[in-house]
Amino acid sequence: MKYQPINPVLFGHNRKRFMRKMQPDSIAIFYSNDLMPRDGSTFFPFRQNSSLFYLSGLDQAETVVVLFPDCIKDGFQELAFVKRTNEFSRIWDGNSLTKADAQAISGIRKVFWLDEMDHILHELILLSKRIYINAEEDDLQPIPFDTQNRRAAKELINKYPAHKFHRSQPVLKKLMMLKNTLELELIQEAINISEHAFRRVLGFVKPGQKEYEIEAEITHEFVRRGANGHAYPPIIAGGGRACILHYAYNNQTCQDGDLLLMDFGAEYANYASDITRVIPVNGQFSPRQKDVYQAVLKVVKEAQQLLVPGILLEEYNVEIGKIMEHALVDLALISRKEIEQQHPDYPLYKKYFMHSPAHHLGLGVHDLSNRYDPVMAGMVFTCEPGIYLPKEQIGIRIENNLLVTDESTIDLSANIPSEVEEIEELMAAGVVLS
Repeated sequence: MKYQPINPVLFGHNRKRFMRKMQPDSIAIFYSNDLMPRDGSTFFPFRQNSSLFYLSGLDQAETVVVLFPDCIKDGFQELAFVKRTNEFSRIWDGNSLTKADAQAISGIRKVFWLDEMDHILHELILLSKRIYINAEEDDLQPIPFDTQNRRAAKELINKYPAHKFHRSQPVLKKLMMLKNTLELELIQEAINISEHAFRRVLGFVKPGQKEYEIEAEITHEFVRRGANGHAYPPIIAGGGRACILHYAYNNQTCQDGDLLLMDFGAEYANYASDITRVIPVNGQFSPRQKDVYQAVLKVVKEAQQLLVPGILLEEYNVEIGKIMEHALVDLALISRKEIEQQHPDYPLYKKYFMHSPAHHLGLGVHDLSNRYDPVMAGMVFTCEPGIYLPKEQIGIRIENNLLVTDESTIDLSANIPSEVEEIEELMAAGVVLS
């Protein structure tokens, strides 16, 4: 891994929190993600299962973590299984984690080879009454394919039909929404790397460049600073392409007079950042571009103050919609009379701002969460209002990453330039930061 070693206290803390939520006499089993074949004997870059990483920090394939807090066997309350390196794999792929490595990274004292797992796990399951399975879940759509966790769940249900089965994901969602100090440090590092990338781009962008050239500058900065890479496919969208919310081709030319929307985020130690900034390709906002930009920035600043403990995300969305209505009236895009006559279920502002303004951020750009829970101190969110005017070839979204506390909402991305004057000044300097 490119990132620096993480204090194993983090993972021990996470395991204790999860085990406190388990039913009596329960065992929980977590599998790593699959290696995904790309072509022939090559694979896509491996990315660890977020739940397993959250509980152990073990960042390689063919890894299993088992939690059994009520186990009567001494020392078997926490276990990890890792793949054994043989001579063939050592030559071709290098050494994988040793048992000592896995112990140091995770803080789990009982570490076995994966080829020893079947008989050990079988005995432990028979000592338990309940099994927690970590089948991945998405409340917006069913998971359309099998994963290692889902395949294992089917096998366990078939093999141990007399046991009671429980879902790990609802427990993990409750836990992972609340970040501790060590997690916040990792998220902040991901954001700091994204800041370096943005400042690099400010000195690089000019008319005539391809969107992918700008993407390359961002990627360069990510890799040189120890990031895993991008937390999600970056959006580098010039002109009217910024009105395509999930534009990802990044293959067109940036034209003089266009705005450039960049939605990107570094992933550091599997923790994500998620930043959006808009800049003028030629270094100067036109009057109209500046008016729309300032309107969005004003909404962002007001929206950040509304994200406080106790508010529901649905309530937050409604309040931001009201703020956005005022912004659109000021831009003469809608009128107050039209707002008074609009259908309550189909507010007019959604013609220009059609996506949600916030989502949880953490081990994943859309972190495991329960979107019906109230906002609490310790949660990290994006805040990303936008206004999209396809006919004017203007798409503006400004996205910050916020930490909610009992005292205030802290903008973790505050050092990433967003004011018009600062962006224009930095672009005029034309310095690519090294």
